[in-house]
Amino acid sequence: MKSIVKQSSRKKAFTIIELLTVMSIIVILIGVLVPALNNVRRYAKKVKQKAQFNAIQAAIELFNNENDGYPPSGALDGAGQPYCGAMKLCEAMMGRDLLGFHPDSVFRADGMDVTGTRPIYLPNPDNVKARLGTLLQFENANAYRLGADIYGTGNTAPFQENIFVLCDVYTRDMRTGKKTGMPILYYKADTSNYLHDPNFASESTDSNGNIYNYYDNQVLVVLGKPWEQAGQSSSAPHSLASPARFYRNTRNNQITTVRRPYRTDSYILISAGFDGEYGTADDICNYEWKYRE
Repeated sequence: MKSIVKQSSRKKAFTIIELLTVMSIIVILIGVLVPALNNVRRYAKKVKQKAQFNAIQAAIELFNNENDGYPPSGALDGAGQPYCGAMKLCEAMMGRDLLGFHPDSVFRADGMDVTGTRPIYLPNPDNVKARLGTLLQFENANAYRLGADIYGTGNTAPFQENIFVLCDVYTRDMRTGKKTGMPILYYKADTSNYLHDPNFASESTDSNGNIYNYYDNQVLVVLGKPWEQAGQSSSAPHSLASPARFYRNTRNNQITTVRRPYRTDSYILISAGFDGEYGTADDICNYEWKYRE
């Protein structure tokens, strides 16, 4: 009787086979759950990005009402200096110093007036009072400096390093040490034109007959991928670094008689999406992005 009591009080250990079975089940569950969690995360980011675009679009309409027109998006300013669509969008929404857009601005890269002799943006109270105010809340703007925050000092040529751009919500660690998204590309429609053809893409300001001019942001796109570290292909341009990719993916295929883009009378916004690269399948736009190689 005594031996039976001793036997029954012993703790039964797991066998190696049982442990391996449990571990295998755990590994399988992790393999199933991790992709599902990643998909949920990507979906949540996509919803957040679309919400940011909705806020930007509402702000652009406010700007349009106040100024009788959408912000320009040409690759150059009136003095012929590089100042692309993404930069002009940020100035219109937030001002060059994030204190609001000044109604006297002529969208110059140096912030001067049309003669190039008087600065438009000054920090004094009277100057700030004359402005429209910021049209976006700071949490929706995601405004960052081109050099210090995104691409790094010495990596923004031909653009000035202190210029602000609006960035998307897909933040990542940049080579600057900051955590930001990629600049939001902005293209204004030229309603006097009617084409949508990469064969007519031109660096000239009139876009040579196209409603949208690919070159409005092309120089910014070819700056490369600022999250890549030194020694890697940090200067490699994005997939959108060609007119053909831009015009294929902004074309409205519901119109079959002629080539026509989406949003022929307003503007296009493009986020680089989850992978941070422009011109890939996960890009987010203010229209239905149909990725085409």
